[in-house]
Amino acid sequence: MKQVKVVLSPEAEEVYKYLNEKAATSKIERSILNAVNKKKELIKANVHYGEAIAKSKIPMEYVQKYGVNNLFWVALLNFWRMFYTLTANGEIEIIAFVLDIMDHHKYDKKFGYG
Repeated sequence: MKQVKVVLSPEAEEVYKYLNEKAATSKIERSILNAVNKKKELIKANVHYGEAIAKSKIPMEYVQKYGVNNLFWVALLNFWRMFYTLTANGEIEIIAFVLDIMDHHKYDKKFGYG
């Protein structure tokens, strides 16, 4: 069985740090952070855990910046979303590359719903 590694993009890392900083004083941010950590473990156990997004709906930003040709999303608390893509690193491991962690408003803008 291939090893699965979850890696955060710089954008996702920024949000993750923000959630970590606010978690001590904000129940909402703490809950979202806990959900992100739980979903990362679920993705490690099953790389297809998230909902697949149609190739035609993948934001061009992800294609241009990261060469994304597959995209999955998972729901977090408070209408937040986490997006990830799968890449292969040789024959040893699969990398679930978390591209973004965002609230519903940012999600609507990025995917053209709002």
